Amino acid sequence: MLNVGDKAYNFTLSDKDGNNHSLSDYLGKKVVVYFYPKDNTPGCTRQACAFRNNFDEFGKRNVMVIGISQDSGKSHQKFIDTHNLPFLILSDPDLNAIKGFGVWQEKTLYGRLGFGVNRSTFIVDENGFIEKVFPKANPDNNASDILKYLDTK
Repeated sequence: MLNVGDKAYNFTLSDKDGNNHSLSDYLGKKVVVYFYPKDNTPGCTRQACAFRNNFDEFGKRNVMVIGISQDSGKSHQKFIDTHNLPFLILSDPDLNAIKGFGVWQEKTLYGRLGFGVNRSTFIVDENGFIEKVFPKANPDNNASDILKYLDTK
């Protein structure tokens, strides 16, 4: 997993409409990049809705929010529409950014060992470096924890 001070992995991924977005497109702004396992699951929905509910607060701080999962653009479209999500959600079916940030990790689910996305959030500074890491982010508190952190800067 990337750590504070590391250069952020510069991904290029597509949104729900097939438009490509690169992390480098947002140099000059702070960017919250959060990785989550799957659209429309309970924890991922709570996390996304918390970012939605605090979206204006991120905007006031000039901070961009990007969510990333393996799900398809079609799945993201449904997720966005169902929950009125105002921020960018990108598809990473080939695990490029997921592995680039180091969040593809061994996990145990129902006693079975496998690999999956470790719900993690990164604050990328204006120069493209990792400023803060929230490993094993709590879906209920992640957005508010980030805002509290930003207010101390």
